[in-house]
Order: sequence, then C-alpha cells, then structure tokens
Amino acid sequence: MSECFTQFWRKQLKFLDIHYHARPDLFNRTYSAYEAAQIYAKHKGGVILKNHLGSTAALATALQEQNLPVFGSIVLNYASGDLNILSVKRALAHYKFASQPKLLVHLPTIVPTSHRSRLKRNFSNDYAAFLAQQPTAITCDKGHLRLEIYELIAFAADNEIVLSSGHASKDATLRLLDAVAKKDNCTLLLNQPANPMTGFSAAQLQALGEHDWLYIEQCALTFYLGYQTKEDMLYVLSKINNVIYSSDLGQLGELIFQHG
Repeated sequence: MSECFTQFWRKQLKFLDIHYHARPDLFNRTYSAYEAAQIYAKHKGGVILKNHLGSTAALATALQEQNLPVFGSIVLNYASGDLNILSVKRALAHYKFASQPKLLVHLPTIVPTSHRSRLKRNFSNDYAAFLAQQPTAITCDKGHLRLEIYELIAFAADNEIVLSSGHASKDATLRLLDAVAKKDNCTLLLNQPANPMTGFSAAQLQALGEHDWLYIEQCALTFYLGYQTKEDMLYVLSKINNVIYSSDLGQLGELIFQHG
C-alpha cells in the first residue's frame, strides 16, 4: 500500500479485508456491496471488494463518497476483456478518491482446471453462467507466460496497481514469480496460494524466500472448506513473510459474513 494510504487509513481502520464478495457478482452473494460496506464500517474495518465479473473500482469510488471504507479491484477474466491493459486503464479511470490505495489487479480466476469447489453456489443469472464457462490461462499451450502477462508486469511497474496471481496453477505461478522478480517496482500478491488450483504448502511458500515485492494471501475460506490443515494455516500466519489474512467470504447460505 502507498505511504499516503497507510498514513490516512491507519487512523481510521482497525483492519482491512482484501478479499470479500458482494452482490452483484458471478454468484449470488449474502450481502449487497452497500450492505457489506456498512457492516465493515460498523466494526471499523475496510474492505476490498472482489468480483469475478470484472472491476469494482467505480463501485468503490461511489461508496467512498458515502464515507464507506470500500476499495476496488479488477479481475481479468473473459467477462472483463481477458488479459487486456485497456480494462485495467478503464478501472483506474473510475478509481478516484482521497488517499486511495493502489488498484488490486487479479489475473484470471476462471481458469482451465479439473477442480470443483466444495461450495454450493448459484449463478446470479444465465449470462453469469455463460461467462463462468469461458476460462482464461496466463500461459500458452507450451506452458510459457503469455505476452500479455509481461505487458501487465511492465504496466504495473509504472502505474498505481498491484498484481495478483489469480487462480494460476503452481507452475504458472512460479513462472510469474520469476518474471516479476526480473522487473523493478512491481508488487505481486499470491492469491490464496493454498487453494487446490494452485496448491502451495506453507513450506513451499517459505522456500520462495523473503522479498519486499512479494505478498502472500491467507484466506479464511481456504481453511473453512478443508483445503488446508490448521497446522499449515498457522504456519503461514506465523512464519511466512508479508502474509495478509483475508476472508474470501460473502458466500450465500454457507459461510456468512459474521463468521469471518
């Protein structure tokens, strides 16, 4: 986070959840963005809204004008134009309020995978169901990073964004780490790396080393769904450098907001 953001919001917030889902989204969610924002504000918390359909930048700006501590992100799935810098620029154009943080830019979360979530979820409508069947990979058929990834890394180095690995496979994530390491001034967040699509253990995360540019997300939901042991989660939270604890909640009828 930028120094300006930290200085301004540290006095106002007790915590920041960098990963929460609210309506409208790909799936039905427990709360609307406005309802979730009010609950976070009540508990002196801030929240970064994540949406598998694309950007929450404009929504965050609108809620900030209502004095609600909401921050934006964009997910580069098929629904928002795939790995397209123009989509990021459009989100940045919508993202403007006092002491805003860098925009969190997630690489695709709808990816080629055989994994099926243990969550029982319903699509928000038929259009969402269609979009959920359009996967995007960050590597080509030969396993190399796509050219667009290098373009996004270069763009991140020169602009106010933080890249997130999305639901990339372990091999693709390692390639992404190598590419980011070679570029100055680019910050990378490993997005819930313990989830089955990525599959990093705590020991494997520690083996990546300590880098100022690398942050690790530990999601509560990953543990709640049984994808991660308690021991592994506690190791991540206590031993891994630059770890950020988030909820990944907002699921309808299963794990509701108050459990986070």
